[in-house]
Amino acid sequence: MVNVNQADEQVLLLQLKNGDERAFEILYNNYKLRIAGNLFKLLKSEDLVKETLQELFFKIWEARTQIDPEKSFKSYLFRIAENLVHDYYRKVAKDKRLLAKVVASSSELYLHIEEDLLGKEEAQKLQQAIDLMPPQRKMVFTLCKLEGKSYKEVEEIMGINAKTISSHMLQANRFLRAYFKDSAALTVSLVLSVLLK
Repeated sequence: MVNVNQADEQVLLLQLKNGDERAFEILYNNYKLRIAGNLFKLLKSEDLVKETLQELFFKIWEARTQIDPEKSFKSYLFRIAENLVHDYYRKVAKDKRLLAKVVASSSELYLHIEEDLLGKEEAQKLQQAIDLMPPQRKMVFTLCKLEGKSYKEVEEIMGINAKTISSHMLQANRFLRAYFKDSAALTVSLVLSVLLK
């Protein structure tokens, strides 16, 4: 990573405004790792991070003439990155196939981490139960419980209000309790204690 000080960055931004590709490359190399790290926390997929990073810097190049070198370029980049992530999750919430894919990948990530604690069989039982939930509820539950996101983060990601999120969580918890009520396996109650704590 190149470390560019603020004065140098202002010069680079002026050059970028004039279409200087070398200035663009230096700015890209200066910020790509920091932004990629943040994007990975939100998107949990290297491919999605690469795509989003590419789209972000494509937007920067396209809008280069509107960049204000006096304002924080870092804040500008992170704001665009955040908007791209929100757009992606809004699209996910509307597209059932994409939603299923995202929920599956984040659940797999969670199950992989939890396997040592719960054992493969219990983790699979839990995933089977989660898979029976309606898509939006499954997404809310996955983001809140499995990924530990706050209601505020889920509001921003999915474009739904806290009341709706709370309702989904309540119904998801009721559903899981009912689903596992008939099972005599002690391990299943362990699964629930992990999720419902």
